[in-house]
Amino acid sequence: MKDLSLYGFIALIIVIVGGINWGLVGLFNVNIISGILGSLLGRLIFIIVGVAAGYLCYLIYLDKTKKT
Repeated sequence: MKDLSLYGFIALIIVIVGGINWGLVGLFNVNIISGILGSLLGRLIFIIVGVAAGYLCYLIYLDKTKKT
């Protein structure tokens, strides 16, 4: 997974931002995404983070099956 396409790189950035947000939720009970964007738009962002994580899992799967 060293050579990411543009979509892969964007998905990686989205997942990193989502992971940092969930870390803040777990540690301090502070939800930055929903605090900035509101409840409805924040929920949409969480859906996008989930889709990006699924896409990265798919890329990892493709990478692992290609090597064997």
